[in-house]
Amino acid sequence: MNIIVLKGSIIEVEAEVIVNPANSRGLMGGGVAGVIRRFGGEEIEKEAIEKSPIPIGSAVLTTAGKLKFKGVIHAPTMEEPAMPSSEEKVRQATKAALELADEKGFKSVAFPGMGTGVGRVPKSVAAMAMLKEIKEFKPKSLEKIILVDIDDEMVRAWEEFLGSL
Repeated sequence: MNIIVLKGSIIEVEAEVIVNPANSRGLMGGGVAGVIRRFGGEEIEKEAIEKSPIPIGSAVLTTAGKLKFKGVIHAPTMEEPAMPSSEEKVRQATKAALELADEKGFKSVAFPGMGTGVGRVPKSVAAMAMLKEIKEFKPKSLEKIILVDIDDEMVRAWEEFLGSL
């Protein structure tokens, strides 16, 4: 499985599907979720809310609205909007998103930093948790994982840990 680290916006990356570090209620207010909703349209949030509650450790697939992707995977890193997340929740959300992308037959998936915005998980902790889950995952269809963020510290953390795993 090819792992690529990029600096940039998740909505501009070349992938079949993107991951939204969601909350269990499916509300898309701030951070990455807000950007996805703003550029993709309200229908993404509406569908996520219809599929809620989304338990931590699970994920749901919705339309990508006006975005070029085949869908958005909503993987909660917190139960309620803007509540603190944790390393364990980042691990569970990453694993759930990988499993759903693979189960749906996607070949490429893009992740932002999970739980590092409003969830307040330190970027180095999130990077290590995400990469451990990615490295342990045994895909059937997934070929490429793209880790993309606009934050330099997040990108550096992925690059650092990717080299050490």
